[in-house]
Amino acid sequence: MKAILHADKEWGIGKKNGLMFSIPADMKFFRETTTGNVVVMGSNTLKSFPGGKPLKNRTNIVLYPDGEDRDDCKIVRSLNELFEEIKKYDKDRVFVIGGAMLYKTLLPYCDEVLVTKVEAVGGADAYFENLDENDAFKLIYSSEPVETNGYEVKFTTYKNLAPKPY
Repeated sequence: MKAILHADKEWGIGKKNGLMFSIPADMKFFRETTTGNVVVMGSNTLKSFPGGKPLKNRTNIVLYPDGEDRDDCKIVRSLNELFEEIKKYDKDRVFVIGGAMLYKTLLPYCDEVLVTKVEAVGGADAYFENLDENDAFKLIYSSEPVETNGYEVKFTTYKNLAPKPY
């Protein structure tokens, strides 16, 4: 399992249940990386999408303890149920996409974390763990800085040196 996100200089990842930045290169990377794969999210992330609809061309699994069953995505009610569901898929095709609480809960189980680093401060009210200060993670890839939509971004990959089994 992998996590995918964008983070500002302070490891902020969101504001008012939405993205802090509109960065076409980041959105393209997210779309290309997750399309045809499995995305795992919490209920607030699902609600933040246009019309509360799941992402197209992906298997959407939503941890939503009190949510109703839906035909357009798989609702799981507990962490145990979530782990049982994601075991049905190739772990390299499963991407955690938010929100902050689900990232925090599932980070120890992720083999890799794909972070689009934005060289700006976005006024976040939700944060991701600073992986540069976490001994369990090692930066294994960092692109050259790219200028996009007025922001400098780097595409990075962190490897979990000892992911927990699920």
